[in-house]
Amino acid sequence: MATERQAFFEKFNQAFMTGDLDFILESVTEDVRWEMVGDDMIVGKEALKEALGGMNTNDTFKLNIHNTITHDTAASVNGVITFTTREGEDKKYGFCDVYKLDSVESGKIKELTSYVVEMD
Repeated sequence: MATERQAFFEKFNQAFMTGDLDFILESVTEDVRWEMVGDDMIVGKEALKEALGGMNTNDTFKLNIHNTITHDTAASVNGVITFTTREGEDKKYGFCDVYKLDSVESGKIKELTSYVVEMD
């Protein structure tokens, strides 16, 4: 059975699949840093809001979380995202997100590092 903290991170990941921008923004600090390894770095809540403003809420996204590990102000979630592109092509990505919270009490995400690899 998942702990309250694990459930929070699973809900946070699901929010990306459903386009729940409000939940995402409520869950992060004003100075949040999101590094997509090998790609972009987003700094600040406003920049995050802008980057996610055009989120695609395509119903074909499927999130399969394998592990959610939490300890103190750190957490990690890994799994697989599958979806079908507008052109009808099936895509599958393995991911691992590593989180750092601002404090144990508030539980807001201060840092997020995402590793994403396309799978066959």
